[in-house]
Amino acid sequence: MVNRIVLNETSYFGKGAIDIIPEEVKKRKFKKAFVVTDKDLIKFHVAQNVTEKLEGAGIDYEIYDNVKPNPTIENVTAGVKSYADSKADFIIAIGGGSSIDTSKAIGIITNNPEFSDVKSLEGVAGTTNKSVPIIAVPTTAGTAAEVTINYVITDEEAVKKMVCVDPKDIPIMAVIDPEMMASMPKGLTASTGMDALTHAIEGYITKGAWELTNMFELKAIELISKNLETAVFEPKNIQAREAMGVAQYIAGMGFSNVGLGIVHSMAHSLGAFYDTPHGIANALLLPYVMEYNAPSTGEKYREIARQMGAENVDEMSSQEYRKAAVDAVRNLSRKIGIPQTLSEIGAKEEDLSKLSKIAFKDVCTPGNPRDTSEADILDIYKKAFK
Repeated sequence: MVNRIVLNETSYFGKGAIDIIPEEVKKRKFKKAFVVTDKDLIKFHVAQNVTEKLEGAGIDYEIYDNVKPNPTIENVTAGVKSYADSKADFIIAIGGGSSIDTSKAIGIITNNPEFSDVKSLEGVAGTTNKSVPIIAVPTTAGTAAEVTINYVITDEEAVKKMVCVDPKDIPIMAVIDPEMMASMPKGLTASTGMDALTHAIEGYITKGAWELTNMFELKAIELISKNLETAVFEPKNIQAREAMGVAQYIAGMGFSNVGLGIVHSMAHSLGAFYDTPHGIANALLLPYVMEYNAPSTGEKYREIARQMGAENVDEMSSQEYRKAAVDAVRNLSRKIGIPQTLSEIGAKEEDLSKLSKIAFKDVCTPGNPRDTSEADILDIYKKAFK
């Protein structure tokens, strides 16, 4: 079997990493930046940390902040037009997965206009040209959109999230600066951190996992287990922020190349129906899906339990270490304030059947370690509802 790894050509990590952006821009002979971000990051002067660097270096830029937490087709099409009107020659994406995903769609459509309907990008699209160059500056430690070949856009008309997979969309550069994440509120830190944990666990147990990606995902699980709670309750702790930034990045290095599973399938449905934040949906569903998948994971839950801090796992039976892994994830989730049931986040019991149909057809479903069915997914939703 041949395994493929696609990563950024350049990435920078650490406090002050954004200082490098002007130098890289000039080295690459870019002239004008199209800065994609959201209104909150403008309001709270987070994006300004980067734009001030551009101004200081005499680099022209234009801001596009029409980005929703679950970006839509309209956000993308408006962005494509604004990019063309701006006469920019590269994109700087500042934000979480929403800003970076929107940037990827804008960049791909700009250089592949035959996909301007956006809907045709769903799944594995047959694009021919690389995206407009993107420099990604994450402000959350969760999605790893800065290193993945995936992006997710909401089709509001069809009430579904479209997962788009395209190696040509990967940013040319990622800048992971913990100071850009320090202003994240507690709830967002918690949900995005659990999003990263979901990526690491699903990437570790997915059918496509192999030695190299296993290494990435196990280290990500360890770093998240040791640092997420500190990042949530000590928001200015730069060491914890930096560890979480690295953890979510290396989790992305893995799952981007081997796929995910039905936690994501089911979370995508929730996001499309209720505009549920993706990290909250993943975090809530993860323990329930882990319980369902346990029989099809061999000894992998032993290693998950170990990296999550469980003791004496080598003396445990398979039933014991599988329970230990699920319990460790659930306990972390509770400690940092993640909702534990679907009813808490406004899901409706009468919608569960529709959610299951959409989730079963999601692009992430085939990667699940346990072969599943629409009925199985409905059963998991029902368990998570009460």
